[in-house]
Amino acid sequence: MSKEQTIPYKIYLSESEMPKQWYNVRADMKDKPAPLLNPATLKPMGFEDLRPVFCDELIKQELDNDTAYFDIPEEILNFYKMYRPSPLVRAYCLEKALDTPAKIYYKFEGNNTSGSHKLNSAIAQAYYAKKQGLKGITTETGAGQWGTALSMASAYFGLDLKVFMVKVSYEQKPFRREVMRTYGASVTPSPSMETEVGRKINAEHPGTTGSLGCAISEAVEVATHSEGYRYVLGSVLNQVVLHQSIIGLETKAALDKYGIEPDIIIGCAGGGSNLGGLIAPFMGEKLRGEKDYRIIAVEPASCPSLTRGVYAYDFCDTGMVCPLAKMYTLGSNFIPSANHAGGLRYHGMSPVLSKLYDDGYMEAISVEQTSVFEAAEKFARTEGILPAPESSHAIKAAMDEALKCKETGEEKTIVFGLTGTGYFDLVAYQKYNDGEMTDFIPSDEDLKKSFATLPKVD
Repeated sequence: MSKEQTIPYKIYLSESEMPKQWYNVRADMKDKPAPLLNPATLKPMGFEDLRPVFCDELIKQELDNDTAYFDIPEEILNFYKMYRPSPLVRAYCLEKALDTPAKIYYKFEGNNTSGSHKLNSAIAQAYYAKKQGLKGITTETGAGQWGTALSMASAYFGLDLKVFMVKVSYEQKPFRREVMRTYGASVTPSPSMETEVGRKINAEHPGTTGSLGCAISEAVEVATHSEGYRYVLGSVLNQVVLHQSIIGLETKAALDKYGIEPDIIIGCAGGGSNLGGLIAPFMGEKLRGEKDYRIIAVEPASCPSLTRGVYAYDFCDTGMVCPLAKMYTLGSNFIPSANHAGGLRYHGMSPVLSKLYDDGYMEAISVEQTSVFEAAEKFARTEGILPAPESSHAIKAAMDEALKCKETGEEKTIVFGLTGTGYFDLVAYQKYNDGEMTDFIPSDEDLKKSFATLPKVD
């Protein structure tokens, strides 16, 4: 039997093979991401500046550009063992359906109650909040995966949780909202009339469907005005990319176990947590000059921060109360169309990924919503998993690369991240199946207006 034939459909690591540390890709970056700036002074923000918003230990992780590995606390490792290691799956059936010589693997992160990769960082952030003795935490959520994951983690550690959910997703995805409530979280559609910044956004954008930037503003306001609370974020931040590195570390260990070396690594990109986590150890090898991989970020054409944004300092939130981050951005006041990939509706991209992209270490493409759901349908019919709309962006790109291999005859190995399941996204699938789904792409004029509002930073 050949080695090819011995590779199973699903590659699992044993419990003893699970990574015991998170990997910080910034340690191997010669040119580090630009620091967060205080919007009032335009000076870099340090530990004390961030303490009113974030948990102490998470701030240390956020600011540390030099420590390559962080030990994962025992309490978090024990929680991980409930659903990790997650499987690396060989998509044999999809390969056959595409009639491609390419070998396709996907890292499946949907095998937990939250249905997505978000739990990897949610449990870490809840742990550090509990360790600090806090009463509760606040957050935002787009499609609801992050809010669901954090509600689970908060319940596990006995923390109060207040979630501001992007209004369009609150309406489109009521069942994910109810999972959050079942775990004890309060869920408010954003922008709301419960906060000063929410009232201001509603006044300036009547009838708005909201955005992650709006929800972030509200969550930060509540956290900073409530004693014993801090704010936690599900993507974008350095600390989140650090926690999500568990995805890439497991993926690489599983590939190494069978002597498999990928040619192309693909991830969907909203704020950057899944993509950053998936590519982390591979990017580390690339940065150190040990290996070379083609790395592709896939974003929605309706919210194309990497492919059509500008690399500049911008507010992390629509209400302009958060620090300034240097990132690829569409402008903090950009309100994306009400597309169904609610987790990919953030106006900016992780500063780490933005820097790597700007330095040429990775590529980015944008894809339209209907083509994404066409790919999702193909995947569901062949691989037996209904994928989340966010994940389906990566599926679309992976299928396109596999079809290119069919044309050229090249036997490339493609790895992509299947970030979660789509069983709470059936309204979106209904729209697609009924032929009611549309594609919206912002015009250059729309983006130009948004870019004009960027803060002036020398």
